[in-house]
Amino acid sequence: MKIVVCGAAGRMGQAILNLAKADTSIEISGAVEFDESPAIGTGSPKISKASELPAILSADTVLIDFTNPQSALKNLEIARQKETAVVIGTTGFDASQKEQISKVAKEIPVLLSPNMSIGVNLLFKLVQEVSKAVSDYDIELVELHHNKKKDAPSGTAVKLAEIIADALGRNIEKDAVYERHSVNKARSKDEIGIMSVRAGDIVGDHTIYFAGPGERIELTHRAHSRDTFAAGAIRAAKWLSTQKSGLYDMQDVLSL
Repeated sequence: MKIVVCGAAGRMGQAILNLAKADTSIEISGAVEFDESPAIGTGSPKISKASELPAILSADTVLIDFTNPQSALKNLEIARQKETAVVIGTTGFDASQKEQISKVAKEIPVLLSPNMSIGVNLLFKLVQEVSKAVSDYDIELVELHHNKKKDAPSGTAVKLAEIIADALGRNIEKDAVYERHSVNKARSKDEIGIMSVRAGDIVGDHTIYFAGPGERIELTHRAHSRDTFAAGAIRAAKWLSTQKSGLYDMQDVLSL
């Protein structure tokens, strides 16, 4: 299988390239960064400019994108024109951008997931089940990431909150609470609290608290290395390479 990695000089891009080099079933067809990146022309394979992406992509490759929402959508459009399958690990998309992705997925295979690790996707499933079982408990979510991460809350935290809201029939736009420092009132029953910590070199921790009378349940996933996400992205690319057009996620890859 051939892959092209966008965001090749970033933490995730480098992790994916390193694992792909060790996988004899994968051929790296290209590594891409934004045109002004100081990484252009460096590395092995050498990193190309994003403007060169149309010449690199083909229908027999899978594009893996870990960039930013604006760049990811541009890359997705090029992939649509080239009939290239796309794995998107980029986070921070708003509702209209997600709608754009859904439209493109009618023409090519697209896998969109805020987190590619097996453990986190199992956590998604567990959170759904526990939310239904203790629907009257208070639910709070805390996520920790490194101090270079730009989006907050993380894409994984947003996905977890959406799963909780769907399981309980709540409106995430109305019930999600991201901070309380300026609110002088007690917690409402339907709140889904989401707190973000940015410190040091934390790869990624997510904990969901279900607190009821006299007890609490904590579900936690801690990532020790970005390799777990990179391995998931590669697994997703291999799976997606055999699929028809449509919008998929890691739950489909893992058959959860």
